Amino acid sequence: MKKIVLAVILAVFTASGAYAFGADKFKDEVDKEAAAVKLTREVLKGGYQVITTEELQAVVKAGEDVVIIDTMPYEDSYKKGHIPTAKQFLFPIPDMNDWDAKETDGKSQEDYQKLLGPDKAKKIIVYCGFVKCTRSHNAAVWAKKLGYTNVYRQPGGIFAWRGAEYQVETGE
Repeated sequence: MKKIVLAVILAVFTASGAYAFGADKFKDEVDKEAAAVKLTREVLKGGYQVITTEELQAVVKAGEDVVIIDTMPYEDSYKKGHIPTAKQFLFPIPDMNDWDAKETDGKSQEDYQKLLGPDKAKKIIVYCGFVKCTRSHNAAVWAKKLGYTNVYRQPGGIFAWRGAEYQVETGE
């Protein structure tokens, strides 16, 4: 009898998605909506495109000629694990309307442009930590301001990349 009761409890827990035990599926949906609207507004404001983690994996796997920029701090994030072939360039989390070298590890617009390269039509893909992180938004906006026309943001960042169990590189 105990096994049957335990099996029923487990089935209810699994079928309910744990909502029977305190989680609120309606509140969760409000949070998802807020994140989706925030991302949509950033993309519209920035004038860039988005790419999914799976699409970015296909780009990396195919060896496409792209520039991938990791916008996270070097020591705390990039060095510990980044998307293969990504180059690091730190951007701040708050909107960066004006270039502030203090916020970019002392680097200038010219340094960023040099990293992106001379081909303004080349595909540029930027990412940060996760959907709510806006470092990648700043990187995409500044690539557009510098005249690059084929700019993408991968909003899931390194967390989504790792969550999909794709290979990461470490170190430089």
